[in-house]
This record gives sequence, C-alpha cells and structure tokens, in this order.
Amino acid sequence: MLQIYNTLTRRKAIFSPLEPGKVRMYVCGMTVYDYCHLGHARVLVVFDMVYRYLQRAGYDVTYIRNITDIDDKIIRRADENGESIDALTGRFIAAMHEDAAALGVLSPHDEPRATAHIPSITAMITRLIENGHAYIADNGDVYYAVASFPGYGKLSGKDPGDLRAGARIDVEEAKLDPLDFALWKAAKPGEPAWDSPWGRGRPGWHIECSAMSTFCLGNHFDIHGGGADLQFPHHENEIAQSEGATGEPFVDVWMHNGFVRVNDEKMSKSLGNFFTVREILTRYRPEEIRYFILASHYRSPLSYDDEHLDNARSALTRLYTALRGLPPTQSVPESKAGTLYRERFDAAMEDDFNTPVALAVLFDLAREINRLRDAEDPAAATLAGELRTLGAVLGLLEQDADVYLRSTVSDAGPSDAEIEELIQRRADARKDKDFVESDRIRDELRAAGVVLEDAAGVTKWRRA
Repeated sequence: MLQIYNTLTRRKAIFSPLEPGKVRMYVCGMTVYDYCHLGHARVLVVFDMVYRYLQRAGYDVTYIRNITDIDDKIIRRADENGESIDALTGRFIAAMHEDAAALGVLSPHDEPRATAHIPSITAMITRLIENGHAYIADNGDVYYAVASFPGYGKLSGKDPGDLRAGARIDVEEAKLDPLDFALWKAAKPGEPAWDSPWGRGRPGWHIECSAMSTFCLGNHFDIHGGGADLQFPHHENEIAQSEGATGEPFVDVWMHNGFVRVNDEKMSKSLGNFFTVREILTRYRPEEIRYFILASHYRSPLSYDDEHLDNARSALTRLYTALRGLPPTQSVPESKAGTLYRERFDAAMEDDFNTPVALAVLFDLAREINRLRDAEDPAAATLAGELRTLGAVLGLLEQDADVYLRSTVSDAGPSDAEIEELIQRRADARKDKDFVESDRIRDELRAAGVVLEDAAGVTKWRRA
C-alpha cells in the first residue's frame, strides 16, 4: 500500500484519497520571468514521477500545475527589458514548455494562469473579509489578518509569536500586524491592474494559488506539492487563506521536494552557482538530467556537480546496453521472474516514492537480462520488456536503445554515416587479414569517442 510522507503531520502514512480510485493533485508551478533553473526542473520531474506512479497504481489522477503570470518580479523584469508583460510571460511560458518536454515531463490536465482567475481571486478575498480574516487598509491594499486564524504555523511548525518578535512593518505598508500579508495590492502608476470591489489593483502571490487550486479541484483535495522553499510562507499562507475562506480542510497530504545544492550551498543567483536547464542541456542529454534528479530521494537535498551527471550518463548507458538488440515493445507476457522484479519495484515506489531503490531494481533486472542473453535464453526478451515498462514509470528508457547509445549532445566528432563507413572499412580490412589497418581504424574511432563492440561476427557501436 502506498505510503507518503506528509509535511503537515511530519510522518509517513498510508495514502487514502478522499474519493476512492481518484486523486486530485495541485503543484505550484513557475513564476514566468526567466528560464527554468535546476530547482524548477526538480519540481517538474519529481511530481511528474508521482503523477506517473499514481496512474500505474490504478488511480484516476487530475493533475493541476499553475503558472504565475503576474508578480512583482515579472513587472520589474518587463520594465527592465522594455517589453510588455504579455510578451515576457508568453516567451518564458513557451520556454518552460520546451524544457519540460525535453525532460520527458507529461502535461498536467490544466495549467491555470493567475491573470485568467481574477474573478475567483476577488471572490475568495471577499469571503475572507466577510469571515473576519481580512481587512482593507488605509492605502487601499487588502491584507490577511494572520491573528484571526488559530492554525497558522501548523504546516511549517513556526510559532506566530516567534515570527512576530522578529518582524517589522515597512514604511509603505499599512497592515496592522507584521505577520499580515497582502491579498490585493492597490494599483500603482504604470502597473497592470484589474477592477475589484476595493478599487483597481492586482492580486498578491499567495492568494493566486488558493483561488486556482480550489477552483480546479474543489475546496478540499488530496495532494499539494512544491519545492521546500515554498513551505513557508507560501504554503502556510495558502492554508490560512483557503481554510479561512471555505471553513473546510484544504489539503490532506503536503509533499515538498528538497533543495538543490551546489558545493554544499543552496543554489542561488547571488552565490553565482545558478544553472538553467538550457545551460545544462548544452553538455548533458535530457534523460541524463532526469535520471540525475531521480537518483536522489525527492525529499533529500540534490547535490549538483558534473560527477553526478557523468554517473547518470554511465548508468543510462548500462541500462540501454542491456536493452540493445531486444524487442522494443513494452507489452510482454507475464513471467515469474518479471513479477518478482515488478513487486520489488512497486514496493520501493510505495515507500514514499523511493526512486533510488526503484532504480537499483532496474539494474538488477538489467544484469539478469545480460546473463540470459549470454546464455541465448529467449527469456531475455521478456525481461527487457519488463525493464522498459518499469523504466517508463520513471520517465526513463523510452528511447530506442541504439538511438540513445549513438546520440551526442554536440555536433563534434564523426557523423553516424562516417562511423558506419569506417566500420565497413575495418570489416573489409579484417576480411583481408590487414589487422594493422583494422586496429588503426578502431583506434581512430576510439579517439573520436566511439566504442566498438564485436560479438557473433557483428560490430555494434556507441558513443563513449
């Protein structure tokens, strides 16, 4: 039975959806003012993995991942670039979709945008005011009154009293309590604004997710996910807003993936250790990045360095080599051996999506395939199908083996056609017993990063 670690309760528990057989899941997506960085990639891949496994477990999943397309950072970046907000956000939404597709991330069922949900946002703020959880300040902003919500801090474990002791109110703010946060910001010259019962303005960041998630999934749903950096204050504020507006529990299970670290420091632009997905893709293939992310448990820190990505490349090479030359289909007959691997894989995934252990099962399966192939046992093909099927649950091993093994991240080195020509010349040299020439060609290819594998009179090749 699937167990998930719930940030709210701080323990693992058997997952029981609100509606049998169905799962409603919301994940905080990107604020679209720049390219996706590795932290964004981790959120995309982790919750894509969760989505895929929930489907494998037989659930009918409704997966929502929002887009924040109005925000202080967006306004500032558009102004710096001298372009419209629509042009900026449209460009980076397209880039996000390209990066997600490259990483093998499935599309969610819906991607609500904040600017398309202004009526839902203003309706929720109105309810909060009516319920005594929000107030209109003297400057026209609307604030959430944190003191009105007794459960504030239950997700993060933070004590409001301690938070209040270290907080202050900025000069331009008109809130009554340092912990209060903006639900609606009164219009400022040159900024985008929408009509509301409190005058023209724009929504605060936190209220957007409360409004969009409940609009798409209902007042009370199963899973809410995002990065660990969102646990406080964003997700804490979401709970206060949503439960304050509806009077119902908001989310049953909160899932947070760990931080990305570079040289034992959190990745950040200020430290100069900030990497976009596109930068990494100039040196590593998308599936290698995906494998690298899944090789660590989703709740643990993810340590970025070239060595870990090189290890991901080597690992995928081993797995694809086991599949090489075997039928590409994933529809395979049941087998006792396949069932054992499948049960071990599912047991790992049901233990809070333990992908490192699940990957270890794939390697055990690959070793058995290699053993059976060496023995010319036809069961190798059956287990190859199992390996592809289980790999696909993680979004891996979905390419043709030769395509992966012969692909490269750059245009450097000989083309496939040039390699095939050299291999044919080597075969001709060997036929003529000109072993000096055949060895020279092998060395030439090796120097170009091409590995030759001779077996049963056939030469296969892959890029190193």
